[in-house]
Amino acid sequence: MNTLKRFIKDESGATAIEYGLIAALIAVGIIVAVTTLGDNLTATFDAVSEKLVVAPAE
Repeated sequence: MNTLKRFIKDESGATAIEYGLIAALIAVGIIVAVTTLGDNLTATFDAVSEKLVVAPAE
């Protein structure tokens, strides 16, 4: 019976789950930021590349 009471009062599993959820949320934030930054960076390089192709040769 004591083992069951200790098991019910043990909160270490809940703490681990909370840390896991925090890590997952941070990972999602990083993925969103990198994806957005990557799209913007691609657009910037495309614009620069287009300007270089159109520039007149002397």
